[in-house]
Amino acid sequence: MSEKPGWWIYEGTGVPHDGIDRLPAPPPWRVFDESATPTAPGVEETKADIRRGANYRPDPDTVELVNAALYLRRPLLVTGHPGTGKSTLAAAIAHELKLGRPLRWNITSRVTLRDGLYQYDPLARLYQTKRHADDSAERDNGEDLGRFIRLGPLGTALLPSTRPRVLLIDEIDKGDLDLPNDLLTIFEDGAYEIAELVRHADRTADAQVMTADSTQRVPVHQGQVSCRAFPVIVMTSNDEREFPPAFLRRCIQVTLPQPDEDKLTSIVDAHLDGLAQDSADLIDTFLARREPGDLATDQLLNAIYLTDQAGRSGGVDRVHLAEKVMTHLSRRSDDD
Repeated sequence: MSEKPGWWIYEGTGVPHDGIDRLPAPPPWRVFDESATPTAPGVEETKADIRRGANYRPDPDTVELVNAALYLRRPLLVTGHPGTGKSTLAAAIAHELKLGRPLRWNITSRVTLRDGLYQYDPLARLYQTKRHADDSAERDNGEDLGRFIRLGPLGTALLPSTRPRVLLIDEIDKGDLDLPNDLLTIFEDGAYEIAELVRHADRTADAQVMTADSTQRVPVHQGQVSCRAFPVIVMTSNDEREFPPAFLRRCIQVTLPQPDEDKLTSIVDAHLDGLAQDSADLIDTFLARREPGDLATDQLLNAIYLTDQAGRSGGVDRVHLAEKVMTHLSRRSDDD
């Protein structure tokens, strides 16, 4: 696609721009608390975030679906083979649209919705209470419950902000069976409550809590958090399980294709400037070895970098060395 459609906000170029400011109003059923005062702290990208975002090269279909999610204020559910860039897509969106450092929530079988929203430390509160048991001033002023609460990645992403935060929910298919359904209400409402603060709302209307990626504390009024702009949520899945239909219909589904020869060449050129032209043999080897078993694109990048560095000393069998690095990710043999 030589000319980018005019409605695209995210273009997939890796070049930062203010296109997010052109995003039109959400559909009526996806309007959130526009009156909320922005409290989300700005967090700058790291050098690693910038590198990943600038070098990512999505295909036009992926770019189109990302824009659909932006317009509709819906989360993305991204599937694909290992190494196709599922997790990196979040960094690419955040970098190009200048939305700051992406938040990340890694999912395991033990993770619950509460873990993503916030953590409360009752032991620290109990210790503090004992320390001030005889302090009448402390009792009169009320305790600062916010000191014992830290928002999780999802909870931080839902803080009211002028521009949406980007949140990566990585490997959601590894989570508890109830997690997708638990997320439905959060995705629909764009809001949640902190129970410990709600119970004390009559005594402390505002609490200052920590966020997931900053030491800066932000105010939470009467234990309620409501987003102003729905976050850009990228959920990755390795297709290890099926999701409920109700969950799927609230997501924009993206399947990242395995890169072909031309795409691999552009990826190598983006990450290893000047090496793509002399790496056709290794790209061919990668494509041949990818057929009988899973290989990830970063294995090709590792092989090209390694053979280039080793080859400067001479006497290196490039393909043989590359094959040592490009081992299959599954236990299947080449004969299977």
